[in-house]
Amino acid sequence: MTVPGAVLCDLDGVIRFFDHAEVTRLERAAGLPPGSTARAAFGPGVAEPLVLGGLTRGQWREAIGAALTASVSEVEARALAGAFTTTPQSADPEVVDLLRRARASCPVLLVTNATVWLDEDLAALGLTDLADGVVNSAEVGSAKPDTRIYEIAADRAGVAPERCLFVDDRAENVAAAAALGMAGLHYRTPADLRAALAGRLPAARDGRAAQEAAGRP
Repeated sequence: MTVPGAVLCDLDGVIRFFDHAEVTRLERAAGLPPGSTARAAFGPGVAEPLVLGGLTRGQWREAIGAALTASVSEVEARALAGAFTTTPQSADPEVVDLLRRARASCPVLLVTNATVWLDEDLAALGLTDLADGVVNSAEVGSAKPDTRIYEIAADRAGVAPERCLFVDDRAENVAAAAALGMAGLHYRTPADLRAALAGRLPAARDGRAAQEAAGRP
């Protein structure tokens, strides 16, 4: 793969992950199949306004609860909606390290179908300085795999699309980037990203090796 001039990286499913254990517990207690709340959260009439900036967190919670009341009691629906919209989040430390190291030699931007409260989430995860910029669908009014969000990302990176590496865990989003001439990585594991960034990591790796040789952490 050609050494990228910029890295455009998805957030959820690549960097950020959610722990739905409590939601699953509540679903089972209510007699719902696991995943029912997620389907309500990203169902018709909810997903699009959510990622295009049309819903606050409170409005999203209400929409999820309303969708679930067709299957469970109002009390159970409210509990499920509350748990889902406050699900614990974490960041993959290996992916974060790779992106920080890549950023030393090229622009790194997050390109994500997210919410109007994304900045709060990134701050909570300690990721406000992870990238040179964030292209958030809720702010730009375009969501992957729409062409416009990729064009915005490349423009903000200051790099032609054909010199961008686009990383995403969804094949359809990668295909849309490839249609614009970007190199695409359908992400599955950190090893995939490490291989794609190999040409951008030697300096950072050498620096770490030098620190270790000097007895520094």
